[in-house]
Amino acid sequence: MFDKIYIEKLKSNFTEAVRVIASNKVRTLLTSLGIIFGVAAVITMLAIGNGAEKEILAQLELVGVNNIVITPIPDEKDDGNEEDSDDGTTESKRFSKGLDLLDVKSIQKTIPSIKTLSPEIVLETYVIKKGRQNPVKLIGVSNNYFKTSNIDIESGKNFSSAQSENALPVCIIGKKIEKKLFTGESAIGKRIKVKDVWLQVIGVIEEKFISDTAQENLGIRDMNQDVYIPLQTFLVRYKDRKIISDKTIEISGGGVFISSGGQQGPKKRIPRGNYHQLDKLVVQVENSNQLNATADVLSRMLKRRHNGMLDFEISIPIQLLKQQQKTKQIFNIVLSIIAGISLLIGGIGIMNIMLASVLERTKEIGIIRAIGATQEDVILQFLTESVLVSIGGGIIGIALGVLASYILEVTTGIETILSLSSILLSFFVATLIGLIFGIAPARSAANKSPIEAIRHE
Repeated sequence: MFDKIYIEKLKSNFTEAVRVIASNKVRTLLTSLGIIFGVAAVITMLAIGNGAEKEILAQLELVGVNNIVITPIPDEKDDGNEEDSDDGTTESKRFSKGLDLLDVKSIQKTIPSIKTLSPEIVLETYVIKKGRQNPVKLIGVSNNYFKTSNIDIESGKNFSSAQSENALPVCIIGKKIEKKLFTGESAIGKRIKVKDVWLQVIGVIEEKFISDTAQENLGIRDMNQDVYIPLQTFLVRYKDRKIISDKTIEISGGGVFISSGGQQGPKKRIPRGNYHQLDKLVVQVENSNQLNATADVLSRMLKRRHNGMLDFEISIPIQLLKQQQKTKQIFNIVLSIIAGISLLIGGIGIMNIMLASVLERTKEIGIIRAIGATQEDVILQFLTESVLVSIGGGIIGIALGVLASYILEVTTGIETILSLSSILLSFFVATLIGLIFGIAPARSAANKSPIEAIRHE
């Protein structure tokens, strides 16, 4: 019986609240703007945060947690290692052999904290299919590459020791290469012609999404479009930059010098270009707490082996990712503050309009109190109105937030992920705002004296 009476009260309050809100549509909408924009900001913020977290985890999987990346610096321009001699010629003090396989062997033998090493050589070339050339990146790798880079081979197998040591013409291709060259069929066992060499496909890697941000900030290639061959196969059948040409050159300080004004005239330095045998070396350590110390040892060791030339750079991808994560967290904090301010303003707006409503309906309050309504009934009536205003604003805000997340992803390329939990959280916050900021006006209405309220003009 008690429950039935209480339900009837709720129905009556709800009906009255809808009537009051409907009679003041414009005022209610303006009151709800703070709630609308606040909820939309919360949903958009959480969608951006979820997308950023997914991207960070995906990038972390690609670069590896305990990896150090060494990349060579080609000799493309003067870098300050040359000095002017007394006769006006440009001289350089040092010559570097570049990053090569001898460095890999020395690192493996010398530094105990290293778990695996994965050298890479990259060549931009083409694959020929039915007389047409398709651009690809040919990557010379060791057997450790796929494990170090967290890449799974979807079909086929990895290079065997015999294939690597004997420089056999075999390859593992990216998923997009298989789709492009072998539409609707498996590439395993088939042959492809990369530049001038026929290669047998022994494996296809699983397809992975590589964002433009990851490619730009972390130097990650779109591995789905790469062709991988054993390192020795690359050096024997394609290109080895350590092989010196038979041209007579005068090498000094990592560059070539030619006379520009006769035998006695000044000499001009010609950069050597990319003289490194390797294009990348990924070093994986046993524990993440060894990253900085190992990177420091690697830097000093390679500089000594390269005759004092700093023709390489060392980066720790996990630290770059942490910096990105910190930046995105700051961005999320700013969005949270904006959303919080909007919700606060929305709550104040609701309280303000409800206080105005109490003032306008003072006589009405006195009449319903005089005919038997209790203070609890009055409080419940005004709380229902404020909560309904908040819920309405919250629903509009949810729709606006979903739309904003979609538009943001389409226009800027920032991945956004909407979740049911974020929508429910926003709805709960909107309802709570209406409840909290509706208490003061409801209590103000309930505390009015019925006699004075009826006499109010």
